[in-house]
Amino acid sequence: MKKKYRGVVVPLVTPLTETYRLDVAAVERMMGNLQAAEAMPFVLGTTGEATSLPMSVKKAYANEAARLKSADMLLYAGISGNCLEESVELSNYCFDVGVDAVCATLPSYYALSDSQMKRYFEQLADQLNGPLIIYNIFATTRMSIPISLIDELSYHPNIVGLKDSERSTERLAESVALWADRPDFSHFMGWAARSAHALLAGSDGLVPSTGNLFPGIYRDMLKAVEEGDEEKAFYYQNQSDLFGHVYQSGRTLGESLWALKVLMQENGLCGTTMMPPLQPLSEQEETELKTAFADLLVKEEIQL
Repeated sequence: MKKKYRGVVVPLVTPLTETYRLDVAAVERMMGNLQAAEAMPFVLGTTGEATSLPMSVKKAYANEAARLKSADMLLYAGISGNCLEESVELSNYCFDVGVDAVCATLPSYYALSDSQMKRYFEQLADQLNGPLIIYNIFATTRMSIPISLIDELSYHPNIVGLKDSERSTERLAESVALWADRPDFSHFMGWAARSAHALLAGSDGLVPSTGNLFPGIYRDMLKAVEEGDEEKAFYYQNQSDLFGHVYQSGRTLGESLWALKVLMQENGLCGTTMMPPLQPLSEQEETELKTAFADLLVKEEIQL
């Protein structure tokens, strides 16, 4: 059974000019990189600095990605926010320009009870002109959406899946047990270090930030799982871990996004401008990062 919402979905960085506008030429290069690896684009997520972007940039990005997507691509867009009306408005704009599904975290200012979480997603989904994927990410919202609550929401006609970035093997096992055989609800693993494990367990897809650099790693991992080659799947998991470590280790989430853009610049994909409040780190750190990346490329025999 191949579900509609599945496979490798790359949470794209937001490429910016020095004046904090969307770098349209970079979007084209990034979309081409995904297309070559049969990966799907997810704009305006955590990796895309979405909470810091003005609405004008969000709409421009959704519009440009929709314009560039190929016929076999599904385009996902993040619409998370603390204002329900604004999230609905952005969602329906996205659907109008050609986005296939939107993705939302909980609003992240107030601590919410389980009943408030459920009602929020119901109110959001009720007003959308297309499908919604729930995004659980404790690292930024400081709240964990219970699996039982998500299962209740999974029967809403507009709610089609879960992207789960919480680092819990128990949640993964519980999720797969509930939804692996549900043709109408998909599970995406957002915890990159457990990508191969999740696919082998029965998850429908991955949302790896390292896919901005090397989406082909995850295409090949997925293919290995489909062919039953567990050893090869974990070979690609190791590659994912090594490259993820280069830009993530010892850095906050925001700092790692800058580091990822530095490596993408080395790949000829985009520049390194960050949307405030995120800022670049020192020139020395940038030099050390590029050196570590170059050394790893040689070691892993990967050519840019």
